[in-house]
Formats: sequence, C-alpha cells, structure tokens
Amino acid sequence: MPRVELKNVGLNYHTIGGEVVALQDVNLAIEDQEFVAIVGRSGCGKSTLLSLVSGLLKPTRGLVTIDGEEVAGPNQRVGYMLQQDYLFEWRTILDNALLGLEIRKEKTPEAVAEVKDMLKAYGLAGFEHYYPPQLSGGMRQRVALIRTLATKPDVLLLDEPFSALDYQSRLSVGEDVVKILRERKKTVIMVTHDISEAVSMANRVVVMTPRPGKIRSQHRIDMCDEGLTPLQTREEPRFRQYFAVIWKELNADD
Repeated sequence: MPRVELKNVGLNYHTIGGEVVALQDVNLAIEDQEFVAIVGRSGCGKSTLLSLVSGLLKPTRGLVTIDGEEVAGPNQRVGYMLQQDYLFEWRTILDNALLGLEIRKEKTPEAVAEVKDMLKAYGLAGFEHYYPPQLSGGMRQRVALIRTLATKPDVLLLDEPFSALDYQSRLSVGEDVVKILRERKKTVIMVTHDISEAVSMANRVVVMTPRPGKIRSQHRIDMCDEGLTPLQTREEPRFRQYFAVIWKELNADD
C-alpha cells in the first residue's frame, strides 16, 4: 500500500471571474521513504497539491489517502515546511525548534533532549540560545526543519524550502536536508521550480502540465537510489540527461 495516494483528484475554486479548474485527474502514488519532487510552471497547482495532502484543502473530486485512510483535515502525521522559515524573532533557536511540541502539548523532557540532540547533530551546537536574526539563512532553515521533524511526522511536505537562499547556501542546505531525511527514513514530497534541485535530491520527479494541473510525466532518478548525494549527483553525466528531458517537457506547448 502506498504511503500517500491521490486518486482521480481534481480541485476547482471560485473567483470574481467565475470557476477555475486548478487540478484535474491527478493520480499519484508515493511509497514509504520515497522522496518525490514536483515541478511545473507557476500556477499549475503544485502547492495546491501539497495543501490537499496536508488536509488544508479538500478535493472537489477524487480521494487523497495516507496509508489507505482518507485525508479529511489537518493531520498530525504530516509535517509542512514552507518557503520562509517563519521563526519567531523573539524566541531563541531552541524555543523555536520546540514550538510544534509546545502547541501539541508534547514538550516532555525526553522530547526536549531529542531536539537538543538534533540541533547538535545538524550543525547548530552552541546556537541554542541565539535568536533568528543572529543566524544565516541556511542555519535558519535547519532550525525550521528540526522544528518540523520534532513532531515526528510520517510524511514531510516541502514547499520550495530553499527559494529564499543564495545559490551556494541552497547547495549546502539541500545536501544536509537530504542526508537528514534519509537518516530519518521520511516520506517526502517537495515542490520546486528548480529542475537541478529536483533531479539532485529526489528518487522521482513528477512533471505537471500548466493549469489545469495534470501529471504529464514521471521520472525515476536512479542516482538517488544508488545513494549518491545531491552534489555527487550533479557531477554525473546522467544528471544533464535528466535535466534536458524534464526541461523540454516543462517548456512544451500544450
């Protein structure tokens, strides 16, 4: 059974100008511990798809399930990491990382100790009592990831999580994030506009059509399956081949 599945999913929404079809006939099955990247033109419904999996939106048609159970609303089994880190400037790094646990009333001594261990393991040892303005963009994103992982979600949704970073930071943080998520055996769905990012990080890349968003094609990325890191993947000749095919599909006339 797939960890996440969308069956014949469609979503319409209403504007002043009338009804708009955002997604149409989306069928997608994502296995446990798989890292899937979704790419497509702006407005094709990539982020809308994440909102459906998270339970923030309900489909107009079709069914969204996690482990065979219908997603009927926000689900504690799903973690959502957005484009901005949304750290509270007045809270320390440790307190920011503990926020999700506080909201769920799960801030036990054991959970706090685990978060401290993650901060140490992911390059933030000694920064626990700093404040967000004192950290680099890449360090802030690591804190946001730890905050999400602290609640132990089964499925992690990433909505262009590195778009606010400069190129060098994107490479570094992307490398760290893939390592962390592989170690923790998470199922990941990532939305990105960056084909290089998708090919270097994911097990599978899903290409969507312009609105109404449908799945145009799917590409198994064997380099990730072989255990290569994102930076190692970018050095492979196959990387350029995947990039060229996906770029062509994204820019095809419909």
